Amino acid sequence: MKTRLGVLVLCTAAALLAQGPGRRMGPAGGWGRQGVAPGMGRTITGAPYTGVEVRETTETLANGNTIDRKVSTNVSRDSAGRVRTEMTVQPRGRAGQANTGQTTPHTVVTIHDPVAGVTRELNSATKTAREIPMPRNRGRGGQGATATAGATTPRGGRGNRATPGTAPANPNVVTESLAMQTINGVQATGTRVTHTIPAGQMGNAQPLKTVHETWMSVDLKIPVMVKETNARGGVTTTQLTNITRSEPDPALFQAPSDYKVIQMGRGRGAAKGAAK
Repeated sequence: MKTRLGVLVLCTAAALLAQGPGRRMGPAGGWGRQGVAPGMGRTITGAPYTGVEVRETTETLANGNTIDRKVSTNVSRDSAGRVRTEMTVQPRGRAGQANTGQTTPHTVVTIHDPVAGVTRELNSATKTAREIPMPRNRGRGGQGATATAGATTPRGGRGNRATPGTAPANPNVVTESLAMQTINGVQATGTRVTHTIPAGQMGNAQPLKTVHETWMSVDLKIPVMVKETNARGGVTTTQLTNITRSEPDPALFQAPSDYKVIQMGRGRGAAKGAAK
């Protein structure tokens, strides 16, 4: 039993050190793979908004040098829960190499449409829109995956509280509730989770800590700020800025009229057919 526990702790420690300096918030309120806007986890209706997600990362190297990155994404959500994200991607080659592919900035647009039950990916270069079916437990028929703004959704976590019938709480993970604040013009409640790797656990002379703060908007039901300080000295802050609480233009959630729509199958990206 002790051997199993030791292996588990070491694996957890390695994962904490290996993870990147931050993750993107994703289109419906959950975590996406790239950055804060609303993810594909659930659909939130009745709370339209537009804003700009700004993610800033600073990584401090052993010699004191720093690496700074900044990415901005335009985000819109309508009352039906449809979400559009639009990001301009700057071309970059591999370290020490010149760019060999795309040489000019291009825009990536993704539309999460639970009403139609599809995710649209717009390509301005080819004027095409790929429509990918959403999982059946989400979208229009996924009532269990839909939340209405104003309803309170319990937020659980692997903090320092044990629930009857579950495994004992991890003493190296501490969850704190933070007092409500106004962030970027909206009220938000905060949660801070601190993961600690004890000294000597993996050859470290001092304890290693990763601190993750999430500030959830009371009305919008999405994070408006997330800050993560990892054990390697990296800090990532992601904020939803320039928030406007009004209904976005409905055209934002549809493919432009001059785009060719390609309907994808539920398999591995195979197209079922195409239509305009």
